[in-house]
Amino acid sequence: MSGHLPFSQRRLPEDQQKAESEAFLHRMRERRSIRHFSTEPVPFELIQNAISTAASAPSGANQQPWRFVVVSDPALKKQLREAAEAEEKENYERRFPEEWLQALEPFGTDWTKPFIEDAPYVIVVFRIDYGLDGERKIKHYYVSESVGIATGFLLAALHMAGLSTLTHSPSPMGFLNKTLNRPPNERPFILIPVGYAASGATVPGIQKKSLDEVLVSNLP
Repeated sequence: MSGHLPFSQRRLPEDQQKAESEAFLHRMRERRSIRHFSTEPVPFELIQNAISTAASAPSGANQQPWRFVVVSDPALKKQLREAAEAEEKENYERRFPEEWLQALEPFGTDWTKPFIEDAPYVIVVFRIDYGLDGERKIKHYYVSESVGIATGFLLAALHMAGLSTLTHSPSPMGFLNKTLNRPPNERPFILIPVGYAASGATVPGIQKKSLDEVLVSNLP
């Protein structure tokens, strides 16, 4: 980086600002987590564009502490599914407290994860906890916050491209490093199957909190 550069931003007329804001709000309200995917192919360019969008996110000290590993090989997706299901079976049958199981019950989830194989792509987001300069470790700042923002960008970009997603966080996730051959300074953050929703796919009938419940403002 060399000094500072002039900044310019497209300034829209107010009526266009409102129209584009409302259009984006409408599109994002249509986004749902999908657990039933079609095996129909998806153009890889859509995945590339979405990851480029995610990589444009702000990050602490501009360290960009993220890695996006895209898996499409059926054999590798099968390995991911088997490893994830092994952990989730332990979770549902032994590790999860009863309170957590009750919270999950309305969604009808269990330890089986067919979506990992069915979706044409699985994007595994890794957080890079520290950089490496030879043997020297370089501290990264605000890693969770940075990767969380980038993941939000990624989900929005995939949705705006007409694709369906699911955020899946099998716990523990250490198997992802081994299966995907990632170095020790990278830690799994989230696993995202991506594709088109299967014909006849359904979603839970949930409600989001109202604006009054989430917005605090001191405007008169």
